[in-house]
Amino acid sequence: MQRRAYATGMAALLAAALSATALAGCSSGSGPTGSDIDAKAGTATGAVAQPGRYRTLLEPCGSVSRATLRNMLPAVTALPTEQRDRVLRGTAAVTYDTDRRVGCAWKADGPDAIHHLTLDFERVVSYDPSVSDETRAQEVYTTKESAAGLTPASPPATTPDTPPGTGTPPTGTPAPGTTAKPPAPAKADEPGAGAGTPLAAADPQAQTVSPAAPSPTASTPPEGLESRTLTGLGDVAFLDDVLAPAGSATQQRVVSVVFRTSNVIVTVRYAAQPTRAGEVPDSEELQEKARELAVRLAERFDE
Repeated sequence: MQRRAYATGMAALLAAALSATALAGCSSGSGPTGSDIDAKAGTATGAVAQPGRYRTLLEPCGSVSRATLRNMLPAVTALPTEQRDRVLRGTAAVTYDTDRRVGCAWKADGPDAIHHLTLDFERVVSYDPSVSDETRAQEVYTTKESAAGLTPASPPATTPDTPPGTGTPPTGTPAPGTTAKPPAPAKADEPGAGAGTPLAAADPQAQTVSPAAPSPTASTPPEGLESRTLTGLGDVAFLDDVLAPAGSATQQRVVSVVFRTSNVIVTVRYAAQPTRAGEVPDSEELQEKARELAVRLAERFDE
């Protein structure tokens, strides 16, 4: 009897010890499991780049005031009221996602010239979690800048060699708030010499006279108005001025101002085509109006 009682007591003590061990194991196991989850969350959060500042876009057709449109499309003032209102409303671009890209276009035909105005707003989103929307937007902007024949310049925050806002050393006297087009002004100078360039090389007298008459040809904007980078507009900006044939005897000048603000790229494209043969649109006037509109749009995005 004593031996059975002793065995029963030992069994009870053993059961109690096993129970305590199991409870200790459960409580100690919950700690590491929780810390592992927190560590994963922290790692995942650290790997995701910052989203862009903008989640939506402005409505393009309503982003330009009627006064600005009348200034840029002078022919509308002579149109009947109903037709004028229709022109000033603009035509929205067809896009598949209005949170990602929108646009609007206006056109006014006048007796002296035809004017076109086009806006394009693009919100760039990076699908790589390690690349920010703003970084991806800069890549898209750089592609546009290169297509305009300009040397891509990194934004100030990521440019170790070039002080912010200075761009490439100017080759001439740029317009206020601009930096001169970096390389290859020779491309602009060659048309300026026109067909007389070979004669100037052969005739010393002609070569002496040529520099004294620095009037550029119609295809070359005056010095300071050539395609160039701009400062004081968005994070980075550039202007492109192109003159191209628009028919057998007329030419169209297209001025594009492109700027990036965070993860949004804005393009203002302003074109004029005179109706008279041989007449060439004025670069300075078109550039001034396009830049003024771009500045207003940048202010709208900052609101």
